[in-house]
Amino acid sequence: MSEKKEVSCAIYKTKKRDGLYLYVKEQDDFEDVPPEVMKQFPEPEHVFDLELSAERPLAREDVIKVISNLKTQGFHLQMPPK
Repeated sequence: MSEKKEVSCAIYKTKKRDGLYLYVKEQDDFEDVPPEVMKQFPEPEHVFDLELSAERPLAREDVIKVISNLKTQGFHLQMPPK
């Protein structure tokens, strides 16, 4: 049986820091996100939902790493550009 190649996620931003985004498996599901990460998202603002696929790269993140983090940690944190 092959592993599912697409992963659904919801993406949030914070007003606290431009360019900081939080990817979670489902909208409003922050259960797997550690408290120290959630401190950076006191009022998470939903940006959009996305279907991630290895065949569709992301602009600023390695899509394979994002998918892996969602599967293993339940979230992915995208840091602002340097």
